[in-house]
Amino acid sequence: MRINDDLTKPVIVHAARLDWVQSPAAGVERRMLYRVGGEVARATSIVRYAPGSAFPRHVHAGGEEILVLEGTFQDEHGDYPAGSYFRNPPGTSHVPASKEGCTIFVRLWQFRKNDDVQIVRRPGEGEEAPLREGAKEARVLFDDDEERVSTEVWRAGSAIKVDNHRGLEFLVLSGSLAVGGEKLEPQSWGRLPAGKPLEAMTGPNGAQIWIKDAPLQHADVLPMPG
Repeated sequence: MRINDDLTKPVIVHAARLDWVQSPAAGVERRMLYRVGGEVARATSIVRYAPGSAFPRHVHAGGEEILVLEGTFQDEHGDYPAGSYFRNPPGTSHVPASKEGCTIFVRLWQFRKNDDVQIVRRPGEGEEAPLREGAKEARVLFDDDEERVSTEVWRAGSAIKVDNHRGLEFLVLSGSLAVGGEKLEPQSWGRLPAGKPLEAMTGPNGAQIWIKDAPLQHADVLPMPG
C-alpha cells in the first residue's frame, strides 16, 4: 500500500473527512495519512480506540511516536490523557488500550538509527520556546538537533510564517487556519518539503498546531523488514 508517498510534493489531508478503516484489532480503526507497506508499514495515521478496546502486545521495531488527541490512551505503564506526547524507540514494547476510548496521532517506522530516547510529555510539559509573530504559546516536546517537535498556539486572525529549512510536518489540534486558500480544521495534516515555508492565516478562534521540523525521511531511517 502506498499513500502520499511522494515526499517531494506538498500534501494536505483533511483526516476528519476520511472514512475509518478497521485494523486487525477489534475496536481499533485508522485514518491513513501516509503509508508505505502492508500491515507493517512506514506510516502516519489517526487511530481511534473504541471504549474497552486494546491492541495486542507488540515490539516497536521501527519506533513509534504518539500524540493523544482525545480521551485517555493507556498501556501497562500508565494513563495518557489528551495532550500527552511520547516516543517509544526501537526495541520497546507495550499493550496499548483505552478503557473509555481515545483518538491518537501515530507515526511508525520513521525513527533513524541511534534514535533511542524514550520520553513522555504530559499535557503542559515541555520547554517553553520563543514566540514567533502571531503566537501566544510555544512548547518544545523534543529536540535533539536532528528533529524538533513542538506545539504552538496561534492568535486569532494572525498571519503566521514557519520557515522550512529541512522539512515540515504539521497537524491542526484545535481551531482553524487557511493555507493557500484552503481551510484546515482539527485533524487536518500537512507535509511540506524543505524550502517551502508554512504560511497560514488563523481563523476567528485561533489555532493550536503540532509541528515537526525535520527531514521528511531521515537519510539513516531504519530499514523496513524484507
